[in-house]
Amino acid sequence: MRVEWIGLLITFLLGIFVLIGAMVAFLANKKGQIIDFSLGLAFSVIIMLIVLDLIPEIIEHLGLRYIWLFLIFVVLGYGVLRGLDHFIPDHHEHDRMTKAESNSNLAHIGIISSIALIIHNIIEGMAVYSTVLSNVSTGLILAIGIGFHNLPLGMVIATTFYQGGQKSSKVWLSIGAVSLSTLVGGCFGLLFSNQVIPEWVLGSLLSLTLGMLLFILFSELWPRIRKSKFQSERNFGILLGILIMVLSLII
Repeated sequence: MRVEWIGLLITFLLGIFVLIGAMVAFLANKKGQIIDFSLGLAFSVIIMLIVLDLIPEIIEHLGLRYIWLFLIFVVLGYGVLRGLDHFIPDHHEHDRMTKAESNSNLAHIGIISSIALIIHNIIEGMAVYSTVLSNVSTGLILAIGIGFHNLPLGMVIATTFYQGGQKSSKVWLSIGAVSLSTLVGGCFGLLFSNQVIPEWVLGSLLSLTLGMLLFILFSELWPRIRKSKFQSERNFGILLGILIMVLSLII
């Protein structure tokens, strides 16, 4: 098999981790506990993703020379989701939500998170594909590491959409879009394999993703986990998220 097809296959399999995480969430019985566990998991995974993955990559691509691009695109990423926040129903004050409003808010978090993760996964798929072209074994190990931190993200997306009262078809359509986004990144990598993408472009796109993830952390996840009913499950999710990310980094 040609190395290009191996690269695409690996980026496709990378999305399977999202589906596995989603299946775990669907099969769980105690939905309330699973919601708080999943949100705690997402909170710590995103923080670790920013600290261990995004920031080092941004520094590598941009350095100090393009610090102004970093600031512009972080603010832009935050602002884009902030703007979309007003067009995605339904969003309410967390302290005064009814059960129906709480479910709608969960769906809202799922949509916002999916948008940011699709953009992030496309960039990640390009990186994995490029690594496979250089060295298949290294690319496969990198994909496994990334896959581990995709598991909890799949759980979060499935839980928030499903508990938000969305139809099964919409839930799986969203999960499928997030899962296939790494393959889309691999296809972009194939398309531009003969061209050198400027470092500042990659750094700017990663900075955009960072801004979006910061919005999800502080405007969406933090208000929810701060008011969680099942604090033991939430705390376990936070600790497990940290463990998964550290293991994926070691791998």
